[in-house]
Amino acid sequence: MNKLVYAVLFAAAVPSLNGCATAVVGGAATGTAVALDRRTAGVFVSDQEIELRAMNRLREAFPQKTESIAATSYNRQVLLTGQVPDETARTRAGEVVKNIPDVRAVFNELSISGVTSLTSSANDTSITASVKTRLLRDERVPGSKIKVKTEAGVVYLMGLATRAEAMAAAEIARTTSGVAKVVTLFEHLD
Repeated sequence: MNKLVYAVLFAAAVPSLNGCATAVVGGAATGTAVALDRRTAGVFVSDQEIELRAMNRLREAFPQKTESIAATSYNRQVLLTGQVPDETARTRAGEVVKNIPDVRAVFNELSISGVTSLTSSANDTSITASVKTRLLRDERVPGSKIKVKTEAGVVYLMGLATRAEAMAAAEIARTTSGVAKVVTLFEHLD
């Protein structure tokens, strides 16, 4: 009976919190993500901060071109993907991100080309979803602990993994439909 009373009180109080419910749900989701990760909570949060800082600094450095650049941080190592117009912009983007506090390494995988089409972006999203699903289904790899990013059919795998887990994850990604290439950026635990 007490559980029912608490549930009703909670349900009644949530609407009056004006946005705090979103914070509670978001906090719970973040807590779950941290619990499923091999990084410490501090590094997990630092990676999120690095991604935000990277995008802010890239927006400042390239006011009209940041929509085609993505920064993905895992264990304080940043993967840059997307498109830039020339080698100068590619190099500059890497330097901008390298100067962010706590960044240990930058993997600059920016391509020199025009912005990709919506069809290509949708295809990359589909490939990422397929790879993640296959990783989660395979008992040889900790699928929830591997970050997957796809750009122009190239799948990037990041995470803390044993060599056996990394090899299995790469094989799973490599044999996923639509994948043109797999780049592994794992830090090995063994």
